[in-house]
Amino acid sequence: MDKDIRMKNRACIDEHHIKQFLEHAQTAFLGLVDQHIPYVIPLNYIFKDGSFYFHGANEGRKVAILTTNPNACITICESYGTMVDPIPAKTDTAYMSVIANGEVETVTDINEATVAMQAMLDKYVPDYYQAPLSKSHIEKYQSSLGSKTLVLKVRPNNLTAKEHKLNEQMQYYPGRVVTQDLNRKSSPLAIN
Repeated sequence: MDKDIRMKNRACIDEHHIKQFLEHAQTAFLGLVDQHIPYVIPLNYIFKDGSFYFHGANEGRKVAILTTNPNACITICESYGTMVDPIPAKTDTAYMSVIANGEVETVTDINEATVAMQAMLDKYVPDYYQAPLSKSHIEKYQSSLGSKTLVLKVRPNNLTAKEHKLNEQMQYYPGRVVTQDLNRKSSPLAIN
């Protein structure tokens, strides 16, 4: 994993922590390039065995783009709250984010596709289904518009992670005002 981040003090290099974050975060944003125009799609996803998996229809803009340019950027970010400061420029957000680059490939192995889709169900609706997903369901499923479902995968060739931990004492909540924090700071104020 490449850890080249400009704000080195926010780089996260703990691979176990990154893996846990990727396994629990809810939404990934898949960035593609449609000729010269960026195209970004929010997706449900799983991170399994070092790869990102997601699914979608076998037709549409995303698939058309991927036939000419499989390069992709995946971004996952979770916000953990806003931290206030009497100096407005020091107000900040607690977060963790991961950015990964790689090529999107179609998962053609039915076993891998079934395992990936089962893992997605386990992540988003744990214990809801009484029986595991069958291979025949993956092979035959069509959307309400008649499109077959594709399972897609990105193996990152570059991955970076950043995080800014929450300082709970400075976490913003509705009703909190700057006068509550003036006594905490000894630095000169510039609140206008």
